[in-house]
Amino acid sequence: MAKLLLLHAPHVVPRFSSSRSLISASALYRRPLLVNPQLSYTGPRLRSRFSARAFDDSPASSAEMEKEKQEQRRDGVSRERDEDYPTGEMDYENRNAWESFVVKFRMLFAFPWQRVRKGSVLTLTLRGQISDQLKSRFSSGLSLPQLSENFVKAAYDPRIAGVYLHIEPLSCGWGKVEEIRRHILDFKKSGKFIVGYINICGLKEYYLGCACSELYAPPSAYSFLYGLTVQASFLGGVFEKVGIEPQVQRIGKYKSAGDQLARKNISEENYEMLSVLLDNIYANWLDGVSVSTGKKREDVESFINQGVYEIEKLKEEGLIKDIRYDDEVISMLKERLGVEKDKKLPTVDYKKYSGVKKWTLGLTGGRDQIAIIRAGGSISRVKGPLSTPGSSIIAEQLIEKIRSVRESKKYKAAIIRIDSPGGDALASDLMWREIKLLAETKPVIASMSDVAASGGYYMAMAANTIVAESLTLTGSIGVVTARFTLAKLYEKIGFNKETISRGKYAELLGAEERSFKPEEAELFEKSAQHAYQSFRDKAALSRSMPIDKMEEVAQGRVWTGKDAHSRGLVDALGGLSRAIAIAKQKANIPLHNKVTLVEISRPSTSLPDILSGIGSSVIGVDRTLKRLLDELTVTEGVQARMDGIMFQQLGRDSLANPIIDLLKDYLSSLR
Repeated sequence: MAKLLLLHAPHVVPRFSSSRSLISASALYRRPLLVNPQLSYTGPRLRSRFSARAFDDSPASSAEMEKEKQEQRRDGVSRERDEDYPTGEMDYENRNAWESFVVKFRMLFAFPWQRVRKGSVLTLTLRGQISDQLKSRFSSGLSLPQLSENFVKAAYDPRIAGVYLHIEPLSCGWGKVEEIRRHILDFKKSGKFIVGYINICGLKEYYLGCACSELYAPPSAYSFLYGLTVQASFLGGVFEKVGIEPQVQRIGKYKSAGDQLARKNISEENYEMLSVLLDNIYANWLDGVSVSTGKKREDVESFINQGVYEIEKLKEEGLIKDIRYDDEVISMLKERLGVEKDKKLPTVDYKKYSGVKKWTLGLTGGRDQIAIIRAGGSISRVKGPLSTPGSSIIAEQLIEKIRSVRESKKYKAAIIRIDSPGGDALASDLMWREIKLLAETKPVIASMSDVAASGGYYMAMAANTIVAESLTLTGSIGVVTARFTLAKLYEKIGFNKETISRGKYAELLGAEERSFKPEEAELFEKSAQHAYQSFRDKAALSRSMPIDKMEEVAQGRVWTGKDAHSRGLVDALGGLSRAIAIAKQKANIPLHNKVTLVEISRPSTSLPDILSGIGSSVIGVDRTLKRLLDELTVTEGVQARMDGIMFQQLGRDSLANPIIDLLKDYLSSLR
């Protein structure tokens, strides 16, 4: 409540937002994260020039836009097409005798906790949320950077015979699933086996599983291959009953966050936007499964529409290898590796294998260095009292890191890895400025993960090149600002509040006991319009696009990476590996050369942060709740974030309490 009332804001407070989508089904994938001697990249080398002016408070004029375009034409500079960029695709290369000898020699001197028995199987369990941030040894949960690195290390580690992958229900977004699948496919290029095991067969989980060499499930496994839904919740009727009147100013016909507060049903524009997003996700899933299983796309869709719940049907249709319990799969792996029945299968888990150094395996990079700056979570300007490490983007901290990269001559290029639905617009703008200054000194590539919308896209606009996954949720260039009028509620409960003020507009945001006066409503609208025009015009300038063209793709609409790419909001489709290849290209580093990736946003090892990580694991405090509390305590000013639209898989949460779902969905819109 306090967050939306904006009682402490010193000025009119528009809120940028978009449709926040949490997806619980599968996706598509591409290439790896780690750059090493055995990875080679192909593609042409082209020059590109970043084009953007310093941002001021006034919208860019058409004349300024035309002048910028003329300068580009005069300089012979234009944005490249996707096919002009290197793919960053992994090519597995066998080591020669000398390289193999060096690796074996280094293994002799590895620390005891970094030693792995020869013929071991790397065991990985994918479950729940997967962070795009690096994690310390004290942190719980999975880290996508470390997971990706483990796949690459295992491919070249002579001690690893294969991977046994347990896939549990996932709650990460499609961008991360796409990246993981890409690493599964790349690992298979090594010739080693990767066996998948799945207990609950949802769309997202199956999409990862079908990419494995073999996929098994127990006889009692649940199958939820029913399809996808998208749900939008509306609180207008609830507020009406309790006497709360949301006064919403929405700029952009697709700006659905305001709908959630004021409407009782879905708008035509919101329905159109969500339908297109759903079509993209479903089509990509069908295409991916078709490729992995060798079945026709229409046959896969027909199977989904049969409503199959028996795991036996999946075996009959060739969608899984066999039906076996976990111990039976382990016995099969022992037999395959020549391990005696009474002996234990040699394994190494994710946690221990994350400690194996790349140097030991000969996977360190070259002399040229590329900085990786990770920005994940909701955006705020300063650190709040309940902030947890790596759970949000703190502008003042990220700006320090960006400046350190800009001032250092050792980095040839930088990659901003974004996984954020947005947040504080002032913080987003301050980071945009620093990224723009960085891009004037060296190539900067924005790499999008699950989501980079509203404030997340705001940051990405400053980069020379933007790379997104096909199903990244991005765009959302729009504004919504809202205030609650509580007059009827106060009357119902017998509460009274009197406000004494000085200044014509002093009560604009502080007098929730009454509706707007006409002049206040006019100022409220003008403020929102100004914020929207500034955001839109800045996006147009950054993307070298006429304002009227940008207007067509803005208006608060959320796009998948694929659709954003076709509309000029994104330059190339792919994962972090493609962003690295493009960074090499822009920095004039030969594509076959090794580079060293330097993680600027490494996990903190301070005692308070370590204790925070342990507390989250032992006590079981939900990080999402902690983030929400953080936001509610420190948020002020313009917000550039997405709302609480939820993508769900049919059957997964069918028994959930709808009231709880409504509250969860609403609370997620405040994060």
